[in-house]
Amino acid sequence: MPTTPLPRQPAPDLTADLVDGGTWRLADQSPEAFTLVVAYRGLHCPVCKSYLETLSDVRADYAERGVEVVAVSMDTAARARKARMDWAVEGVPIAYGMSRETARAWGLYLSEGIKDGEPDLFSEPGLFLVRPDGTLYYAAVNSAPWGRPHLPSFLKAVDFVEDNDYPARGEVEQGAA
Repeated sequence: MPTTPLPRQPAPDLTADLVDGGTWRLADQSPEAFTLVVAYRGLHCPVCKSYLETLSDVRADYAERGVEVVAVSMDTAARARKARMDWAVEGVPIAYGMSRETARAWGLYLSEGIKDGEPDLFSEPGLFLVRPDGTLYYAAVNSAPWGRPHLPSFLKAVDFVEDNDYPARGEVEQGAA
C-alpha cells in the first residue's frame, strides 16, 4: 500500500524531462504561493485528457494566484509527445518518465496495463500542492482515473488557504496521536 507523504514535511524529489525540452525539477521551482503537481495516468487515459485540458483552461487563473503547474506521468517521451500534440493542453508543462520509485515516494498507486494502448506499468492520478519552501501542503491520490479534485473549484480552496493563512492539515503520523 502506498504511503502518501505528510503535509508540512519536505515533498519528495521530483525531476522529469519536459516534452518541450529541458528538465523540470521541483527543487528549482519558486512560486509565489504553490506548485501544483498533477500526476496523470498517461496517453491511454481519456479522463486524463479531459483533466489536463481543464488544467490548461484554468492555468492562467492558477498563475494569477501565484500557483505554478506541471503535469507528470510515467509515459515514455514518445507517448508524452503524442499527448502534447493530440490534447488541448497549451501552456501546461508536460513532464514524462517518472520512475516507479518516484511515483511510490509520492504515494501514487501503480497499475499494470490490462488492455491495448496501456503501458505495462503506470501511476494512477494524484494532485499535490507544494509550498515555495518545498514542503507538502496538500495531497490527493486516487486508485482509479476518477474522483480527482475539480480544478476550477479547487481555485476556491487555494483562495481560502491564502486569504486565511490556513495551515496544512493531516500532518500527524499514524500512531502519534
